[in-house]
Amino acid sequence: MQYEITLPADYDMGIIRDRVAARGALLDGFDGLGLKAYGIRERGSGGSPVNQYAPFYLWNSIRGMNRFLWGGGGFRGIHDDFGRPAVHHWTGAAFQRGPDHAATPRTAIRHTEPLPAAVDPAEFVAGALAAFDAEAAAPGVHSSALAVDPRHWELVRFTLWAEPPAEAPGTRYEVLHLSAPELTALETGRHW
Repeated sequence: MQYEITLPADYDMGIIRDRVAARGALLDGFDGLGLKAYGIRERGSGGSPVNQYAPFYLWNSIRGMNRFLWGGGGFRGIHDDFGRPAVHHWTGAAFQRGPDHAATPRTAIRHTEPLPAAVDPAEFVAGALAAFDAEAAAPGVHSSALAVDPRHWELVRFTLWAEPPAEAPGTRYEVLHLSAPELTALETGRHW
């Protein structure tokens, strides 16, 4: 799950940094949450054209996600301060902890790819899993998730990096904080 809050070009991103510093630890013990990466993009930094607050979540339970979104568990603060952003959510296909999963991730990269209409989705996802497994095992990787949006037929790979590569395809986020109360409980490998 991810939502993106795009902010004005002249927005002081120190406000978001202070917000995460003050509130980030509130989810460090949240039931049902595998992890939340508090990601930002800062205009002019790392090639970003926008200022954006865009946290990414991996849930261990639908109950936890539901409590967060509408059960008073945290999303109300986003709604009250920024309005109601669209919440992107995907069906999990795989998760792996990387060789640097004990380190603190500094960067996250989200890479999306459409599933071509002429290709069998099962074959496409199976092929993507091989590349996913190779990337998840790369030096510097904290953890990586592979998911599918079956409404728009899009594949998304979200990788947390302790030591990010200089170049990698996708949208790059600076990770300000990682809440990972149930990281070790996240099911690894293929999710079927």
